[in-house]
Amino acid sequence: MWQALRNKYAPKGFELVAVGLDTLGNDGCRAFIEAAKPEHPSLIDRHHVLADLFGVINIPSSVWIDEHGVIVRPAEAAPAPPRDAASPPGFSMPAEMPQRFKDIMAEAAKIRKDAAGYHAALHDWVEKGAASRFALAPDEVVARSRPRDADHALGHAHFALAAQLEIEGKHAAAIPHFREAHRLVPESWTFRRQAWSLEKVGDSPLARFWQGPHPDRPEDWPYAGDWLSDIRASGAENYSEPWRP
Repeated sequence: MWQALRNKYAPKGFELVAVGLDTLGNDGCRAFIEAAKPEHPSLIDRHHVLADLFGVINIPSSVWIDEHGVIVRPAEAAPAPPRDAASPPGFSMPAEMPQRFKDIMAEAAKIRKDAAGYHAALHDWVEKGAASRFALAPDEVVARSRPRDADHALGHAHFALAAQLEIEGKHAAAIPHFREAHRLVPESWTFRRQAWSLEKVGDSPLARFWQGPHPDRPEDWPYAGDWLSDIRASGAENYSEPWRP
């Protein structure tokens, strides 16, 4: 869907740059990038530098940057383009899918999205550029951006250290720093998901998406929360900030 969107707007000077936030690097992202066969740039960010610089706390998120390199909309929820009647059928789960994955998909289905509003705004910006009412003035971009206090700065530092320790193969040493990053930047689902996905739960190709305690060894889970319990506690409707014009 994103590739089709990029191809639609590319003749007007639009480019889409995808960034995979994944400490596993190629091992975590390459198969997905190759499956998508993108024609647009697709980058891999092992240290979540994008999250640090632009304030990304969840995915999918977007940052709009104009032809002068100026941010005209800061990081915000970016739902995939709406499906039309001609689109192929959506994803369906096999009957033998573990109950946890069914529960995860049920919660994900409750997440609030305004795909129609977001993509109407994107179309308007591509067509009108700086004259679009959705291209924000610099002071409004700053006002909508997330402030960085000392706790958040320290949390990002802990996360960067944890990521580097993971890259060096020092998983046990990384865990305390991931925990501190979660405590200091509690709104960041990207920080939480990254740590959870690095815990090995079974040998299935889907093991990374389990993101929670092993049903037979819950005492081995090193984190206070997990994707399913946390989204149920906060409410799927609060998972991402609603898009606003």
